Amino acid sequence: MIMGKGPALLRLNNHKRVMTQLRRLRVTSRQDLAHILSLSKNTVSLIVDELLEKSLLQELGPISVAAAGRPKIEIALRPEQLKSAGVMVERNAIYWRVCDYFSQVMVEQTRRVDTANPKKLLDEVASLCGELAEKHPQLLGIGLGFPGIVDPERGWMHLSTHLGWQDVDLLTPIRQKVDVPLRVMNNVKASALLAVQQLGLRAAGSHFYLRIAEGMGGALVQQGEVVTGNSWTAGEAGHLSVQPDGPRCRCGRQGCAETLLSKPAIEQQLAQRRPGLSWQTRDEAPKVVDEVMQQAGGFLAKAMSQIILLLNPATIIIDAPWNAHPMFCDTVRKRIASSTPAFTFQNTTLHFLQTRLDPAVGLSLAVIEQYEQRLG
Repeated sequence: MIMGKGPALLRLNNHKRVMTQLRRLRVTSRQDLAHILSLSKNTVSLIVDELLEKSLLQELGPISVAAAGRPKIEIALRPEQLKSAGVMVERNAIYWRVCDYFSQVMVEQTRRVDTANPKKLLDEVASLCGELAEKHPQLLGIGLGFPGIVDPERGWMHLSTHLGWQDVDLLTPIRQKVDVPLRVMNNVKASALLAVQQLGLRAAGSHFYLRIAEGMGGALVQQGEVVTGNSWTAGEAGHLSVQPDGPRCRCGRQGCAETLLSKPAIEQQLAQRRPGLSWQTRDEAPKVVDEVMQQAGGFLAKAMSQIILLLNPATIIIDAPWNAHPMFCDTVRKRIASSTPAFTFQNTTLHFLQTRLDPAVGLSLAVIEQYEQRLG
């Protein structure tokens, strides 16, 4: 009986690999797919024909080639036929996006809500998910994102200092009302998947993503998967100590990176030096802003140097509002270089994102990747 399942499982796995490659390449041909995936042309053709029959794929026409022989026919997925949604909860707000298979936003909305009561908020999320499923029957699933320590397998919130929640079942109350696949994640970890895709990084590699917003968090993406750790706190760079006698953090310790680098922290530092001063106001007290940005860059470099030495990722991706300030980026690079062994630093690429990533889009991508995994 087990042997009988072999060919079926192999075919499903091939289907998954074809779908993943079609999503990454956008436009290709049967011959190129077969070559890239090391599959027979017949195997690829059978899968492509099935996708054409379901109207999930389209033929774009023959490719002009100089060599003699059968011309290649370009093929491409119809991304609008395979949708996914991401619903991100943050303090007093819900952000949702419906995306196509290429992670392009089709519909989006932000709702201001009261997040103090978990039950009331999850009821609202469940109603929203029901509306999305009804309006978009092509939905492959919905990704649900929350700030805090989240067990993605169980769908359980252990702790969120941002929301003031502890020990909350996130998945059950929504699953009872919604008949589409659901994936529960931490918001930053979903953003990490999106960062790797948007930068076109090697899926088989190891990449660390850092996000600074109201708080500060990170995630390691290894072999295309987010590493969550034993207690789902892997990547919590915001709680690395960068100033032992620094401000007290919500976690109870002093000098965590988050207390010195988050948006509220930087805004407070600027206000203390000059009330009403913004880091974006370059023509007003530029020296003060430069000093704050330089100090922030030094603190971040101290945290990132620890990450680089412990995890040795191929890439560090920094997603921070301060990336727009040259002093911040220059300081981070120079301080990391001076505090990391030369060989290690030379083999670590730093990316400072100039456009902030949308975690809700990352959640929709997580649903697509889950869908492709289920195929196999």
